[in-house]
Amino acid sequence: MLLNSGQHVRPAGRTVQVVSLRPKSAWVFPGQGAQRRGMGGDLFDRFPDECAAADRIIGVPVTRLCRDDDLLGDTRYAQPALFVVGALAYLAARDEEPPPDYLAGHSLGEYAALFAAGCLDFEEALRLVCRRGEIMARAAGGGMLAVLGERLDRLPGVLADAGVDDVDVANDNADGQVTLSGPRESLSAAARAVTGAGLGRCVPLPVAAAFHSRYMRAAAGEFADVLSQVRFAPPRVPVISNVTARPHDPLLLPDLLAVQLRRPVRWRETMAYLVGRGVRTVRELGPGRVLTDLFRPVLAAAPAVPDGGDPGPAALGCQRFRADYGVTWSYLAGSMYRGISSVAMVARLGKAGLLGFFGAGGFDRDEVEAVLRSLTADPGPGRFGMNLLAMPDNPALESALAELYVRHDVRYVEAAGYTGVTAALVRFRFAGAHLSADGTPVAVRHVVAKVSRPEVAAAFLAPPPPAMLAALVAEGALSAGEAAAAARLPVSGDLCAEADSAGHTDARSPFSLVPDLALLRDAEMLRHRYHERIRVGAAGGLGTPEAVAAAFVLGADFVVTGSINQATPEAGTSPEVKDLLAGAGIQDTAYAPAGDTFEFGSRVQVLRRGTMFAARATQLLQLYHRYDTWDEVPAAIRDAVERTTFRRPFAQVWRETERHYRDTGRAAEVERAGPRRRMALAFKWYFAHATEVALRGDTTERANFQVHTGPAMGAFNRYVRGTELADWRLRHVDVIAELLMRGAADVLRRHCPPVAISEQSRWSDAD
Repeated sequence: MLLNSGQHVRPAGRTVQVVSLRPKSAWVFPGQGAQRRGMGGDLFDRFPDECAAADRIIGVPVTRLCRDDDLLGDTRYAQPALFVVGALAYLAARDEEPPPDYLAGHSLGEYAALFAAGCLDFEEALRLVCRRGEIMARAAGGGMLAVLGERLDRLPGVLADAGVDDVDVANDNADGQVTLSGPRESLSAAARAVTGAGLGRCVPLPVAAAFHSRYMRAAAGEFADVLSQVRFAPPRVPVISNVTARPHDPLLLPDLLAVQLRRPVRWRETMAYLVGRGVRTVRELGPGRVLTDLFRPVLAAAPAVPDGGDPGPAALGCQRFRADYGVTWSYLAGSMYRGISSVAMVARLGKAGLLGFFGAGGFDRDEVEAVLRSLTADPGPGRFGMNLLAMPDNPALESALAELYVRHDVRYVEAAGYTGVTAALVRFRFAGAHLSADGTPVAVRHVVAKVSRPEVAAAFLAPPPPAMLAALVAEGALSAGEAAAAARLPVSGDLCAEADSAGHTDARSPFSLVPDLALLRDAEMLRHRYHERIRVGAAGGLGTPEAVAAAFVLGADFVVTGSINQATPEAGTSPEVKDLLAGAGIQDTAYAPAGDTFEFGSRVQVLRRGTMFAARATQLLQLYHRYDTWDEVPAAIRDAVERTTFRRPFAQVWRETERHYRDTGRAAEVERAGPRRRMALAFKWYFAHATEVALRGDTTERANFQVHTGPAMGAFNRYVRGTELADWRLRHVDVIAELLMRGAADVLRRHCPPVAISEQSRWSDAD
């Protein structure tokens, strides 16, 4: 736990996983505080070249450093000396035994672990350690206090009762050992409170600053500038991060090493993670045996590895789905309008063995084709999908995009917003369909149909209407062979039950929607005698591992995330929007009219906190239903709408609306529009404008930001509060996917008997 800093450390049991029966090993490196005179021994004679390089870089012979107590007490010299000893100990161990399965280091020791993993060479790592030591040595004021006792779970309450609210946990080393950082007066007060409550004993540490706490923020910022110039190679062996207690993401290495200066060392969780991954032995490389001693009680308390090991996230959902989509897990990232699910997002997911859908909604054909050229360039990102929105007001564009997807050989489409099957969607789905040698119908393209109504689901579960197939054949959009295969296949082989979600939503409960669609699927498969099982997935409300686990328990074959991917570095929206999203709670959303179906009263779910969009859009819908023309609206209301909502006269709004329809080849829409229709079209202008200013991050229009999001965003924010992912700049989409899927597997392991999980997996994979 972090004390009084708005951060916390999750209980170690929450995400521990056991993935192998084979006993594994880890090599660990101690940090500052482990140094002692004479450390290094004969290592210096065994590795003369490295020692010569160290002497040159440090400016003081390393053999002298390790004999001089005064120098070893100076952070500027203690850190490089410890690194050199740890690195040389690794080189010696490397020649003596097989490599470990994992590497880890306590604070400074993490740099020796990164060297051992091949992320940096010896000289690069030592130069970085020297700069770290210099920066940390300049941080003055404050100190550190070790607290040793058996009931440290009571520590937060004891400190709160004593009024000590300005110290942080710097090292969470073990159940009975933590280190506090903060002002010296506050640490003295903390020591009195601890001993007075009988929690244990306190030992002040000989340091000159409050390391690994909020008081190192400036130092962390300075070190981040240094790290931005360093290039890290991918680790050859997983290295556990002090900040996350999980293996380092190579792309996050610079960020996490900077954050490490002001965040706690989560060593207790690191040891629990290693034990959970099958580690049964550690070798400590460096002076002392402190880390070895900390490992023993964690290992002793670990449950035996169950027969069969741990299925992990790769066992969740449907195996055939993973094969068809070419993904590691039964997990997709859904599309978000206007390229919020961006090229960068789907590319990163593709490279991570996952699949995302580019948000093509709101773009014209040429813009989408440019995106496709980028995604299909060599080298490409791997597999990716595209979004196809229902466009009742612009069917020509829907058809053009479907044709474009076929021409660029897109294999995966997410169909959203449909109330029925369209010819454009059928054209995409069955282009290339055929009968195999034994007469089995085969479709080479996949459609994930997001639905929340049974009647819409039934349309996707059925084969295309015969009249539609005949028309497509007549116009040359499908061949007779393709149509013959299509007549025996469902329009969508993958239904996604879209529960209470961002954007268009019927606010369905997943607990009723997923099972209902699964039952409907079963009935329709029997009715149409399909030869392959249709998969049912789940979307909406998936912001925590528990929610994802619940979706699989409900019978989902796959999950689709949405809102949570909007507050990521890869998302194609503004930093201002991402800041708002990262600060939202589950209560900070509201329902508003949908701009594309404004006249029909369809709803979207949007961010309420920090914006007035929901209230202003609702007012426009009320005015539309109450009055037949803009001139009938009372003058005071017209003035308020023009001043705060439109921020321009209605006449200007109408001119911009006219221009848009003419520029998009739909001049007839405005030319034939009567007064009431003109009012509707002008009001719909506001929805497009509200989206645009949000994407641009126009802070002068913050109150008009339209940001589609659901309660999953707030749930995710609370789940990662106090961790590195509280900062959206570190929330890479593949990192989120791993957090949710590995966490879901852990939830099921802890709450469901292994047999039950196995039975669920067999059922889910059945045909």
